[in-house]
Amino acid sequence: MVKNASTDGLTYSAFTGWTDRPTDLAPALEGGVRCDVAVVGGGLVGMAAALRLAERGVDVALLEGGYCGWGASSRNAGYLSNALAGDPQLLRLLYRRRLRDLVRYGGNAAEFTEGLIGRLAIDCEYDPTGNVIAAVSTGQLRRSRKNMRILRDAGADVEFVDGRDFGLPETFLGGIFERGGGLLNPGKLALGLRAALLASNAKVFERTTVEAVESDGAGVVLGVPGGRVHAERVVLATNAHSRDLDIAPSGITPVWTSLVETEPVDPDRLAAIGWTSRTGIITPHTILENYRRTARGTIMFGTRRLQAAPSALGAHEPDRAVVADLVQGFHERFPSLGYVAPRRAWGGWVAMTSFLPVAGEAAKNVFYAVSCNGHGLAQSPYVGTLLADRLAGDGIHDDLRAIWRPRPPYMPSFALGATALKAGWVLDRISDRLSRRS
Repeated sequence: MVKNASTDGLTYSAFTGWTDRPTDLAPALEGGVRCDVAVVGGGLVGMAAALRLAERGVDVALLEGGYCGWGASSRNAGYLSNALAGDPQLLRLLYRRRLRDLVRYGGNAAEFTEGLIGRLAIDCEYDPTGNVIAAVSTGQLRRSRKNMRILRDAGADVEFVDGRDFGLPETFLGGIFERGGGLLNPGKLALGLRAALLASNAKVFERTTVEAVESDGAGVVLGVPGGRVHAERVVLATNAHSRDLDIAPSGITPVWTSLVETEPVDPDRLAAIGWTSRTGIITPHTILENYRRTARGTIMFGTRRLQAAPSALGAHEPDRAVVADLVQGFHERFPSLGYVAPRRAWGGWVAMTSFLPVAGEAAKNVFYAVSCNGHGLAQSPYVGTLLADRLAGDGIHDDLRAIWRPRPPYMPSFALGATALKAGWVLDRISDRLSRRS
């Protein structure tokens, strides 16, 4: 029996492990600038919105505190999903009348982002594999069958698959295959979108933190350390960092997610445990686990345990205890790969909004869009583009209407606090132990 690899020798990073930092940073804003639309935040939502506005001839300025793509846009696991966040049974309970529209929106978002990658010729290692929500117990498998029927009735492009026939590792029994979307390198996607934005007519200011946004009825004034921005309208694309601005709507809660990447693994070793599919794997736990193969021959896994936000957000290295728990989970799901060493760990802040992506007008001439909840990779470029089209003069698109609200749905403050997140992890571990006994 091979002894499980430990976390010894693992590198902890406060930066993404997908790509290197760009060296061509745009200048910080000094003095004043006027524009038709100012976009606050250079993630996938903000970059897509600013690029679309520039393409349509709108005078647009984007302001980013770090550099474009610095945050969750480049730090996630790289799943381009056509699904919504949240358990389908809960979504049907909470949003029965809107579920079909929301499912349509999710599918269209994945197709749009696929098309954007192609249109901009972004080399981000995209592989249209789809993704599978794979059960690790018979209880999860039964629940997955019910969820599949709910999703299919709402119009989702899904099917139920057997783990062995589908080429999943031996631990995974089967589950819901989401045909749309696939896997990619999110760091390269973010840098590719950033390159297209810098080449456009948009004014881009990196290393420029927006400290205040004030609507005066006729327009909006943004305060930054080096000056001020006067705009007719503003898009808040700040996602997890929205709480830093008083004008941003309430109900956007940041949580920290962590990822671990292993050393390269011989594909023949993976085939020996039945892992022949390249589809991304997600488990249907209360707090999901994800496992995927990368284009560089490694295995990526993450989430499993979320962390509540402190009073001030910022980049930091993942918690050692959380990483150790992730590695333990990897060994539990892949007992035959105990020899595979984890090499790198990193993480980032994700915005949570009661499962649903949301967009709306937070104050006069101040618009916002939040599309994370763990599914922002597909949805963020789509939401940013739809919002840009509306500001450019189009009517509201049906998919934008499906998520349009003046503020996110109400979520009690304790729902994503440290106690609740720890409870979710505990429930998942109890469920795992019970499933092993059955």
